[in-house]
Amino acid sequence: MRRSIPGLRALVTGASGGLGRAIAIELARQGANVMLLARRENELRKVADEISKLGGSAGRVEIFVGDVTSPTARSAVLEATKAAFGGLDLLVNNAGAGAIGRFEAADADRLRKIFELNFFAAAELTREALPFLKAGRAPMIVNIGSILGHRATPQNSEYCASKFALRGLSEALRVELQPLGIDLLLVTPGPTGTDFWDHLVDRQGEIPWTTRMAMPPERVAAKVVRAITRGQRELIPSFRAGLFVRFSRHFPKLLDRIMRRYA
Repeated sequence: MRRSIPGLRALVTGASGGLGRAIAIELARQGANVMLLARRENELRKVADEISKLGGSAGRVEIFVGDVTSPTARSAVLEATKAAFGGLDLLVNNAGAGAIGRFEAADADRLRKIFELNFFAAAELTREALPFLKAGRAPMIVNIGSILGHRATPQNSEYCASKFALRGLSEALRVELQPLGIDLLLVTPGPTGTDFWDHLVDRQGEIPWTTRMAMPPERVAAKVVRAITRGQRELIPSFRAGLFVRFSRHFPKLLDRIMRRYA
């Protein structure tokens, strides 16, 4: 289903920085009304100020300070979005976190924290948002996944598992929600130049691969918004990310050997 951005009523989680911030700004720049959800109030206000200065045909912006893993915060932000904009047309599940270190050296708490944010929060916010989206205009859910939801890498096991789970949920929901007129876009980015690595749940050692070829979040955001207008099913924003996914599909044993250097 094709849709236009002006007047779209959107909720973006993890909007205080990184890709969430970039998506929120791009949506607002093109005329969407955007509710920003994150825990860091000062950073949220900076994003809101930046949007407010866009002028012209930019949409409205509101902020909601809260933890998306909290059921109370999820319910409250949906009601706040309805109160501010009259409804909800677009839900962007972007909030997420990772960890670095071998699975053997970690505890159960690391796994649970990552799944609570990366998977359960997105799943439950989606469930709670469905009544709002069903009443929306050309509604869509956007789940921010990862190429590591297609192929897992060592020292990143919990994050990879959470993104595999999000991809599975997205593929199932896409079909379930079609009769309701709700689209679902799964975004599958590769390395992106954000502050992701500054907010890890746990870090035991150094990042085992380079991030110098990361894609700017603004470029990813522009492609995400374009995919929203086109009603795409999945978006792999960069050529390298797409190549990695295809390589992992056709040459899994070779990739295993390559990945051993990072184990």
